[in-house]
This record gives sequence, structure tokens and C-alpha cells, in this order.
Amino acid sequence: MRQNNDETLKDALQRLSNDRQFKTKLRQAKINSLWPELMGQTIANYTTEIVVRREILYLTITSSSLKQELTYGKDKIMQLINEELGEEYLKDVIIR
Repeated sequence: MRQNNDETLKDALQRLSNDRQFKTKLRQAKINSLWPELMGQTIANYTTEIVVRREILYLTITSSSLKQELTYGKDKIMQLINEELGEEYLKDVIIR
């Protein structure tokens, strides 16, 4: 028997997928899992932190030469990730 506060699984998932906080965390998880695939395992090994805040991707890289090289390719990194996400989500990439 269905009560007034019951909702279908479809409705619950739809409501959850429309939640902005949930979408942000989902994108963060997807970017973290895509990083080694998109950039290669070597770059992934030098990456200690990947954080998205307010549509800006913050990368912490341990190699100074790699950091400088990635700085020149920030637009390409942003483009690759946005293509994988299927939307123009990232607005900038900051490499630390």
C-alpha cells in the first residue's frame, strides 16, 4: 500500500540528479577517475590532488617541470575534460 510520502524510485533518482551538490560531487568523482585515462599514468603519478571548486579545476603537481609544461596546456586539459563530461563545465584550470 502506498502512503502519501512515498515516491517511485524513478522520481527519487530524478530529484537526486537535479540536486546541484550531488551533481558537483558526481562531476568531481568523474574527473578523478578520468584523469589517468586522459593524461596518462605518468602524469597521474605526479598529481597529488584534483579538486573542483566553483567550476575551476585545481591540480597539485609534484614535479616543477611537469607543472610548467601543464600550465602551457591548461586550455587543452579543460577542453578534454569538458568533452568527457559532455558539457562546458570547467571555466579554468589552476596548477599548483
